[in-house]
Amino acid sequence: MKPMKLAAFAALIAAPAAAENWDMPMAYPDSNFHSQNGKLFAEKVAACTGGALTITIHAGGSLFGGADIKRAVQTGQAPIGERLLSAHANEDPLFGVDSVPFLATSYEQSDKLWAATKDAIGEALAEQNLVLLYSVPWPPQGFYFKKEVESIDDMAGTKFRAYNAATAKLAELTKMLPVQVEAAELTQALATGVAEAFISSGSTGVDSKVWEQLTHFYDTQAWLPRNTVFANKDAFEALDQKSRDCLLSAGAEAQAEGTATSAALAGGYLKTLAENGMKVSAPSEALKAGLTEVGAVMAADWEAAAGDKGAALLEAYKAQ
Repeated sequence: MKPMKLAAFAALIAAPAAAENWDMPMAYPDSNFHSQNGKLFAEKVAACTGGALTITIHAGGSLFGGADIKRAVQTGQAPIGERLLSAHANEDPLFGVDSVPFLATSYEQSDKLWAATKDAIGEALAEQNLVLLYSVPWPPQGFYFKKEVESIDDMAGTKFRAYNAATAKLAELTKMLPVQVEAAELTQALATGVAEAFISSGSTGVDSKVWEQLTHFYDTQAWLPRNTVFANKDAFEALDQKSRDCLLSAGAEAQAEGTATSAALAGGYLKTLAENGMKVSAPSEALKAGLTEVGAVMAADWEAAAGDKGAALLEAYKAQ
């Protein structure tokens, strides 16, 4: 082999691997704090890997709709994505533990519940060809209506946006009519009368400018559902060790920062709703009592579905 060819061959061997870009579908608007946190996560990954791995965020369901994101990542259509994991509680009850009403109603309790359940949830995701990277809670959930609601009797017959098994069951137990509506479709559903009410955080209300259709928000603080980011296991394992470590370390930072942001923004969202004409209030004693009864039924149903594993996780949570 001639010297020039030897030098060229040596340079080829020494050359760094080509940079890899991952597309990351997210269901919520670009302005939403989860989407912004995803961008910060991507920046951390790029910095940590020295640009060897970059992540492009596709917010607002622009790449895959919310309902399709998890399947897309499982099957390798996307290497990474974010999903409201409780929307898949029908696959495994563990995915819905954060949406058991009144089980964890504050950020402190949400963190404790996650600490008690994250390993089991990570194992369940691994069985589906997914790698858990991080999870961030929404602010506490409250009810949006276009009328005054003093008790659960006032809810009957209302077309209620459901986004997971828990919200569908909630509608059933309060005699509302569940309608499956993803976050990206919420504004249109409210404007066209497909949905007349829903339960969510103040963040969703502000994102969707619900004051244009609805009038009341009841701050029930029912639960703090979590958005979870996961990677396709095959894509993750195909990376070099440094890139895998960077994804995990950046995920840990994104979880801590995203949770802090969620807590910091929670009160401001409710203030924005009120400033735009919505009546924001705590639930009446009658409404609170009725919802507590509904929550007890739903908690019992979840424990029965989750079995011994679920019972052990709840015991670990309550023991903290």
